[in-house]
Amino acid sequence: MKNLIIIFSSLTIFSCVNTNKWEVLFDGERVNGLRGYRQSGFPSNDWAVVDGTLKTIPGHGVDLISENIYKDFELELEWKVTTGGNSGIFYYATEEGDYIWQSAPEMQVLDNDVHTDGKNTLTSAGALYAMIAPKEVVVNPVGEFNKVRIISKNKKIEHWLNGTKILEYIYGSEAMWELVAKSKFSTMPLFGKASEGHIGIQGDHGEIWYRNIRIRKL
Repeated sequence: MKNLIIIFSSLTIFSCVNTNKWEVLFDGERVNGLRGYRQSGFPSNDWAVVDGTLKTIPGHGVDLISENIYKDFELELEWKVTTGGNSGIFYYATEEGDYIWQSAPEMQVLDNDVHTDGKNTLTSAGALYAMIAPKEVVVNPVGEFNKVRIISKNKKIEHWLNGTKILEYIYGSEAMWELVAKSKFSTMPLFGKASEGHIGIQGDHGEIWYRNIRIRKL
């Protein structure tokens, strides 16, 4: 009986370690586990590795999506934009719609000062796009990198920017659906319906740089 207990304990520890292992999606040189939205491979004509960053190619536009699907997770990455730049980070995405934003909530990536979306806190940098504004403004100036953490655990979602938790909400809650009803997503039958999904990065809104992209299941 003692030997059986020891074996069971070892397997339990091994399982916990694997569950919390970081998956590096971009390490500054290689892209791993990302592909084009509704595509089988990585869209190398639309994204390029430049000086340790994953950069959009101006004039092209394909969103990236993770190959794996996530429910409880912690996502980390860094982004910077040009003047007037705009992008977004998606989660719980499916590929049922023509566009990723038809199904997935989005953390806004933005130049708050120049882009028109910056005039509305609901669409400013870090916001749950068109639904929840950041509780404080902590975005760095254009040309500087911003560090993101998005945490999903038991349907509680947290948006972190530059070390500060700027918003939280319960995914699928009555409060969330009230916000959806007041937004443009009210007409999108796929939005927010998935209980798990892909991570996504918007690639069709101008020149944006991403780096240090990693995720782990919780």
